[in-house]
Amino acid sequence: MGTRRYNPLVAVILHALLLLSAVAVFLPAAQAQEAPEGSTNIAVQLVAPDVVVPGEETQVVLVMSPQTGWHGYWSNPGDAGVGMRLEWTAPAGLSPGEPRYPVPETLLISGLMNHVYEGRYGVVVPLKVAADAVPGATTLALEAEWLACTDTICVPERGAFSAPLTIAAGQEDALAAGRAANPDPGPWLAQLPAPLDAQAHYVVDGDTIRIGVPLPADLALSQPHLFLEQDKLTEYAAPQRYARVGDMLVITIARADSPRAIPSDGLRAVLRLDETGNGIAIVAKPGPVPEGGAPLSGEEPQRDLPALPWLLLAALAGGLILNVMPCVFPILSLKALSLARSGESPAKARAEGFAYTAGVVIACLALGGLMLALRAAGQEVGWAFQLQEPGVVAVLLVLAAALTANFLGLFEFAVPAFAGDGSKQGAFATGLLAAFVATPCTGPFMAGAMGAALLLPVTEAMAMFAALGLGIALPFLAVALIPALRGRLPRPGPWMVRFRRWMALPMGLTALALAWLAWRTGGLAFLAATLVAVVVALWLLGQIGRSQRSGRAAGSFAIAGLAAALLAAAFLTPLTSHEPAVQTEDTVLAARPFSESALKAARAAGKPVFVWMTADWCLTCKVNERVAIEREETRAAFEKAGVVVLRGDWTRRDPEITRYLTAQGAAGVPLYVWYPASGGEPEQLPQVLSPGMLAGRAD
Repeated sequence: MGTRRYNPLVAVILHALLLLSAVAVFLPAAQAQEAPEGSTNIAVQLVAPDVVVPGEETQVVLVMSPQTGWHGYWSNPGDAGVGMRLEWTAPAGLSPGEPRYPVPETLLISGLMNHVYEGRYGVVVPLKVAADAVPGATTLALEAEWLACTDTICVPERGAFSAPLTIAAGQEDALAAGRAANPDPGPWLAQLPAPLDAQAHYVVDGDTIRIGVPLPADLALSQPHLFLEQDKLTEYAAPQRYARVGDMLVITIARADSPRAIPSDGLRAVLRLDETGNGIAIVAKPGPVPEGGAPLSGEEPQRDLPALPWLLLAALAGGLILNVMPCVFPILSLKALSLARSGESPAKARAEGFAYTAGVVIACLALGGLMLALRAAGQEVGWAFQLQEPGVVAVLLVLAAALTANFLGLFEFAVPAFAGDGSKQGAFATGLLAAFVATPCTGPFMAGAMGAALLLPVTEAMAMFAALGLGIALPFLAVALIPALRGRLPRPGPWMVRFRRWMALPMGLTALALAWLAWRTGGLAFLAATLVAVVVALWLLGQIGRSQRSGRAAGSFAIAGLAAALLAAAFLTPLTSHEPAVQTEDTVLAARPFSESALKAARAAGKPVFVWMTADWCLTCKVNERVAIEREETRAAFEKAGVVVLRGDWTRRDPEITRYLTAQGAAGVPLYVWYPASGGEPEQLPQVLSPGMLAGRAD
């Protein structure tokens, strides 16, 4: 009984009918359009006891029987639909209470989450009999209104029901009147969620609500889902996250864009425990809720993932391709050529190869493990998250400028050694650096693999990150281990100096890109301060180079100076603007900022929608924008078709964008999703776009 997804043919009609249905249900009886006699799509039967006893409480049941293909709604219907409306006419002494519902199912249609029942179910209403109720025969009457829907159409329905019953004078009178023959509400009571016998708590944390539910750690959960009774508090379709902290289940849910105030009596909800419909009813009060915990697998229906060996192979291949990226290739090529220098022994080459590989793999494992840990702690982060932090960008800019200066011969690195005498320490440090700067380029080659890593168990996900690192390190490792490959490398000579100078070009371009990114993530003041740190670092490195060329030792001075510049860059974060330029960028397509509410509104309007997820540090994103997106041809085609363009900028960390990426099975950007006007299922487009692809889709 997990979430079902449909591809309705006429979502526009569905949304319009849902709105009309909601209005029609609550019109006065004279104005409501009732279904003709015998055409009810959800049959309703009022089941009441024959005899009741003063001073006791009993139950009446509304047995709801949807026809095949139809469904009814829970008390809180979700994004669309209407709950039941009950109006009782009860004699003096009889008091019907609030209806109690069984655990609902989730139904996702066109991005709208609904809480429904598709099979036969019972709504149980407690009936309190006053101690002074007058004995005798009487009648309990009910007028009910409900909404019956299929995947494409909704029909408001209503009915009048009555049940004769007798108020007995006492227990003996009840037995004499045949109380033993009363209908047994037991089967319907058994379907109700059991009340939790411990206190749950909640904490509002920014745009999320974290709820702690005391549950034994050994209680098995399968596809759990939390249904809040209060409406308009959360984003119903947003993924819910579950984690274990001992005997506490921690649930994190996204708040609505304009959430209503949480009632003073607490959050009332039903927690579905498994797909068979078992659940518990909870009331969460304000109180402490732990963060983090072990993520619970299976909280949402699992995606169909390729087998792990194929995912590992994809990660390995993606790592191999990363070696040709402009920020990695200069480092790799100079390290490889350093093995060709005269006198390099096979043993030393192997040692450097293993050290470089260890550095790359450890860096990938560290970044992947940190990402998983942050996500488990409730942080909305994805792959390449480090480039969303201005301080990290500043440090990388200083390093890129230093590497450019090194390639130009301004100074020689002691560690790592790019062209001088090799060392295991230098090779290890080079591997760390290569992996760290390579991760933003994984998008077009590793979208599926990195997206799968977010859904896999921790052990398998870490194996994916290790495979990525091995792919990055494999070319250098092969050269280090295979003498035949090493023998094919050009022999050392004056050309190596010229080649090294040429490698300063892609690394210098990388530094310029990082400077632009520093402005985009932190603002002009941050960029200016970072450039000051770069200038200071280059001046220090120039002084080190002069000492090296004159034969004086400069190792300690080099380490202290460069460390000071890096620390200065790292502590520039307080200068970061809270409103960087990324929020005001104009686009050829006149894109609107992405949000879940904007996506819902566009889909409800029946227009095609193009969701465009990008980031300033994503090279593939920028290439796609120049080649296929930001073109007059695309703009004209989109305007003609009425396409709504929603652009999500992930340059800085954005929890709502991260949630959307996760829901789409993507670990990072670029991501392009096309929503057809017909309301069909969204389609993920390729991460490398061709020039006419978008214009052709809009035609």
